[in-house]
Amino acid sequence: MPDVLTIDHPAWEVDETGRATRLVRSGAGLWCASAEQDSVALSCLQGEEDSKPTIILTDPANLPDTVPAALRHPLQELRTTHRLANPWLWDALSLAILRKVIRAAQARALYRRWCTAYGITLNTPSGPRSIAPTPERVLDLSDNAFTKVGAKFHRPTLQAAAAAYREHGATWATLPPADLITALTSIKGVGPWVARACTADFSGDFSHYPHGDLAVRTWANDIAPSHPWPAADTPFEQYWRRLAGSKGPHTLTLTTLTWGSHTRLP
Repeated sequence: MPDVLTIDHPAWEVDETGRATRLVRSGAGLWCASAEQDSVALSCLQGEEDSKPTIILTDPANLPDTVPAALRHPLQELRTTHRLANPWLWDALSLAILRKVIRAAQARALYRRWCTAYGITLNTPSGPRSIAPTPERVLDLSDNAFTKVGAKFHRPTLQAAAAAYREHGATWATLPPADLITALTSIKGVGPWVARACTADFSGDFSHYPHGDLAVRTWANDIAPSHPWPAADTPFEQYWRRLAGSKGPHTLTLTTLTWGSHTRLP
């Protein structure tokens, strides 16, 4: 069975051939990431190749025995997961803000409208792909521009984040994950959920993810419906951390999210 590519980030789109591709900003370059034979191919389409994106490999065979067999065995069937650590902190932050309080399918559609309308679009081997608008572009958008794509609710936080990112983004990108979470919560409208989701996406370390997130709870229930999962987010997260044991919740959380959103590598 081939390894899998985690496509939880809504920038990933799967074409008619089944190949997943994504446009991503890393350093001074715009890169195309695509699922190829047993790996993720990365090619710089525009700008400089000064910072190649990083692929994080996670092996679900490392899940501890404390994870219930009804959950552990399906996750281990995935084999090794390949996930692109988001190299652009601003994209990770703006996506986490857009995802707040809405379901995954709604967030995916909103993010893609947002990127197509106000970001940069380039042609890739699988067709046009878009990336998020820059902080400068976000600050220039009118109220009507947010309303047009369905992001009116998110406008105050996005613009506050854009202003803060212009001032502190370069420093924030160098911080350890725990310090980054603290720094991000200084932005008006950004709470722990957004800060942790952003940090996990950017760092690739899902031990920092908000484990009580609806997506984690949904996929855990879908995989092991007979297990007595706590229904609320805080009790669920506490229980989840106990299941993860001393090895930490990175593998458990990431592979669970991957189970719900992945494609096989050719």
